Amino acid sequence: MGEAREITDRLLDAYIAGDRDALVRLYATDAVAETPDAPRIEGGTAIADYLMAVRRAFPDAGRESTTRYESGDTAIDEGFFVGTHTEALITAEGLEVPPTGRSVRLRECNIVTVKDGMAVSHRQYFDQLDLMSQLGLVEPGGDTGSSRDAPSTDTSR
Repeated sequence: MGEAREITDRLLDAYIAGDRDALVRLYATDAVAETPDAPRIEGGTAIADYLMAVRRAFPDAGRESTTRYESGDTAIDEGFFVGTHTEALITAEGLEVPPTGRSVRLRECNIVTVKDGMAVSHRQYFDQLDLMSQLGLVEPGGDTGSSRDAPSTDTSR
């Protein structure tokens, strides 16, 4: 196992454990994170704070890793985030989503780049619409009605 894989595993474990201090130690002070709901988070402390805000909303959070890769200074982890939404979820924009009591199993992918033993880049991908649907905030499949009214762009007819 290389350094990128080791640091990524430690980051993901610290996140699930709710260990903010460990996260701060693992991210470089100038690290940058990108997520679907927070396009750019700068600084290890800010990244740890963002992750802990999400983690607090799902106190029983867990991960199911399905695929793990490492190439050079970068590790990739695919899998599922699982948990029950029993506390308020504070979004990156500062909006509060009240607890729904619903369980989620959300496919996600984390890509972490490491330099000198610290995470310098963390890109996380997940389907926000799937999350909102599992929380009961939008209809399954995410149809809010707006797509039904959009003109067709199908040019095959």
